[in-house]
Amino acid sequence: MGSFSLWHWLIVLAVVLLLFGGRGKISSIMGDFGKGLKSFKKGMKDEEEEAAAAAAAASAQQPQSRVATEPQPHPEGQPLGTSAFDPNKKP
Repeated sequence: MGSFSLWHWLIVLAVVLLLFGGRGKISSIMGDFGKGLKSFKKGMKDEEEEAAAAAAAASAQQPQSRVATEPQPHPEGQPLGTSAFDPNKKP
């Protein structure tokens, strides 16, 4: 029970050669899987670049909003920023 026989080692060697061997079906499948994974990563990177370019183009086309520089009249007739209290006026 402590050691493997010759048959055990031959079976292990056959499995290793089948999985990692030269031109076996499994090695070609794993190679194709690696190529597919690389292609997927490249596609995701391209998609992110396209989205960033589209966002930049959309922001360039939108008009910039401008803030009014003239004071707007207060609903009660007084300009904004003034109050009814006049500190120079004597009671």
